[in-house]
Amino acid sequence: MSFFLVLAFLFFIGSSFGWCLEVLFRRFFSKNNPERKWINPGFCTGPYLPLYGFGLSLLYVIAIQERHLSGLSPWASKLILFAVMAICMTVIEYLAGILSLKVYKVRLWDYSNEWGNIQGIICPKFSLAWAVLGAMYYFLIHPYILDALSWLARNLAFSFFIGVFYGVFIIDVVHATQIISKIKAFAEENDVIVRFEAIKANIRDRRQEARKKYRFFQPFKTDLGINEHLRMMKDQFEKRIRAKRSK
Repeated sequence: MSFFLVLAFLFFIGSSFGWCLEVLFRRFFSKNNPERKWINPGFCTGPYLPLYGFGLSLLYVIAIQERHLSGLSPWASKLILFAVMAICMTVIEYLAGILSLKVYKVRLWDYSNEWGNIQGIICPKFSLAWAVLGAMYYFLIHPYILDALSWLARNLAFSFFIGVFYGVFIIDVVHATQIISKIKAFAEENDVIVRFEAIKANIRDRRQEARKKYRFFQPFKTDLGINEHLRMMKDQFEKRIRAKRSK
């Protein structure tokens, strides 16, 4: 099977399962969700997180490099492998986070309350989590992934499904980019960094107050419009920015 086809499958699997993992984490473990509500994570509407898709593809690329560590003991080679996985995943997380902050003026996640964090984007706690996930991938998934992917490649129905996934995914990304562009314009006009999840929470609360159904897979669906919600939260953003500048 083509190397790029393998990566395409892995991106799909990683994006989908990563989304499930984030949904469960935010529902049952996240400190930022004390009310324990179900939250659709990320900037897309559908059930996928591109960060995890890129991550799983990267873990595969790193794992197949183990042959270059053949001169080391088995445990030493694995420790190095897991450390490289954690570092690379942390770098991807940082690049995605800094891109959203510097270019789009949006904070997709916030580790500001975590020890040792850098700009609230990465922290040792979640770097360790990446190492654990890398180890789980190596022992539980990687030994079987080539056979599984070969089977899937021979299954035309699944290949068609993957094609549909990428078609829907591209449309979703375009739609999400339009929303982020509106947020960016507001953020630049008011000199703030907008918390993505805070907007979702505001829309959800307003719909619940109006006794309207909140759509889990359409977190930005609102009768008021995204700009109106941003204006209602303007004072909150300004106070947060001024507090940082006064330090």
